[in-house]
Amino acid sequence: SFEDRLAMLVVQECTRRHNNRIRRSLKKAAFPMQATLEDLDLTPERGLDRRQVLELGQCAWIGNHLNMLVLGSTGAGKSYLACSFGTAAVRLGYSVRYFHTSRLLHSLGQARQDASYPTFLRTLARTDLLILDDWMRDPLTPANAQDILEVLDDRYGNASTIVTAQMPVAEWFSQISDPTLADAILDRLVHNAYRLQLSGDSQRKIRAIRSMPNT
Repeated sequence: SFEDRLAMLVVQECTRRHNNRIRRSLKKAAFPMQATLEDLDLTPERGLDRRQVLELGQCAWIGNHLNMLVLGSTGAGKSYLACSFGTAAVRLGYSVRYFHTSRLLHSLGQARQDASYPTFLRTLARTDLLILDDWMRDPLTPANAQDILEVLDDRYGNASTIVTAQMPVAEWFSQISDPTLADAILDRLVHNAYRLQLSGDSQRKIRAIRSMPNT
């Protein structure tokens, strides 16, 4: 009937627009890899609780403006896990941005020089989920710490942040040269955050072994 054909066309157009929006949002997020929760390795040796991961994948924590700390050794899959949650958030309509922490700090420093700093901060503040990879890989200078505090202060109670880190949380304070800034940064990031601790062998090592031809 005409009504059925019209309904099918409407559904197709809605689906097309939805898919286009997701593609644009994924491109804007700038993930370094394609990662989804469906493809996660949730075997016991990874140290992840399947029920918790699936629950967090619903992204209610983003709506509640909470944070997430993804911890583990080099190659454990921290970046993949963070990007998987980022992809889930995009699918649910949240805005997401991914940064290597060092590159974000570089961008913030450049923004200070060309007078675009306030605009850049507003852009970050309006982002529903900000992913900071390789967090605390290098010590923060007072200027770096001040920039990070500006970002987190705008987001606290208004948006969510994921950080991935190899260094244990207990050692983060010592990586920030100014104790006052260290207290302020950790207070805005750590106390309202879920913690996921990855374990097991390096995923890069495992993939390399699997890709090697049998001899």
